[in-house]
Amino acid sequence: MEWIALIDEKQIDECIDLSHENTVVIFKHSTSCGISRMVLKSFERDAQSNDNDHIQYYFLDLIKYRSVSNYIAEKLEVRHESPQLIVIKNGAVQHHSSHSNISASYANS
Repeated sequence: MEWIALIDEKQIDECIDLSHENTVVIFKHSTSCGISRMVLKSFERDAQSNDNDHIQYYFLDLIKYRSVSNYIAEKLEVRHESPQLIVIKNGAVQHHSSHSNISASYANS
């Protein structure tokens, strides 16, 4: 799976712009949490089996880039959770979920 690392706030604005052409998926991951690691592996396994040519996958390490996570919450008006999946299409959040509710199927809907 090819993840694009989110490391600064300006990338979020770029993601929103890009979402008018492609679905943008942001996975917020805590590298110190076993549950987050388990959900990430499950998501990656499921996403690889889906048709995802029109999807851009972004990965946020919450430990290193907490300010980016805060910016996401503010800009997209989605309460911070971890792990968390956010799907953006046409400039707006189409879906967000956390923990065991995260599924790759939401990126394709």
